[in-house]
Amino acid sequence: MNAKVSVIIPFYNCPYIDQALQSALSQSQAPYEIIVVNDGSTLHSDRIAPYLSHPHIHYLGKANGGTASALNHGILNATGDYVAWLSSDDVFYHDKIRNQALFMEHNRLLISCTNFNYINAASQLVQLNAGAVFDNHLDYLRCFLQGNPVNGCTVMIKNELFGAIGLFNESLPFTHDYDLWLRAVLNGYPPVMLNQALTGYRRHEGMGTIRHHRQIMAEVSATKERYSAPLRRLIASLGG
Repeated sequence: MNAKVSVIIPFYNCPYIDQALQSALSQSQAPYEIIVVNDGSTLHSDRIAPYLSHPHIHYLGKANGGTASALNHGILNATGDYVAWLSSDDVFYHDKIRNQALFMEHNRLLISCTNFNYINAASQLVQLNAGAVFDNHLDYLRCFLQGNPVNGCTVMIKNELFGAIGLFNESLPFTHDYDLWLRAVLNGYPPVMLNQALTGYRRHEGMGTIRHHRQIMAEVSATKERYSAPLRRLIASLGG
């Protein structure tokens, strides 16, 4: 039996939302549901309208509160066994849900990530297999001391993990993903990588990582500092 995967798409003024939705609908294993969370958008909501009659698409509106709040709103309304985060400017490749859900079921994982390709504003392929791949587990854990090695839109999470470690931290506009992965690592559930490029990650001028670079760097530093000591203890306990 296919695992039930809820796809959550936070949406805020994004002109690519229709491409994200189409990629979720075109999966070789259909998502159990697609939850679009409109985080107080004033632009491009018309691009969602053609999809609203689809029986597996649920459209939730809320006041603007940032990506973490939109993700949490989606997670709390999700009824699948797993949730997969898809940014409104990215795309899932055809076998994303099927391959990753099988990987998780086979290995009994609570959280996994995959490789990804970079695409540009015109959806052209820019770089294949752009994700970080590590030779061993200790190298992977050490990387978290330097920054975030996991692309959020490649992640699939079993719903029960949120009960164990909590939801995304809504006080972190930019590092809510890094913060959650660190909590997962420290609780014994590091994201396990399936080394297949299953997401197209779009680089474009309007993306937040470009527009808010300075604030992001400051928040990354604070997040690293907050988790550095317990993470170093974990690495030392594993012989690193």
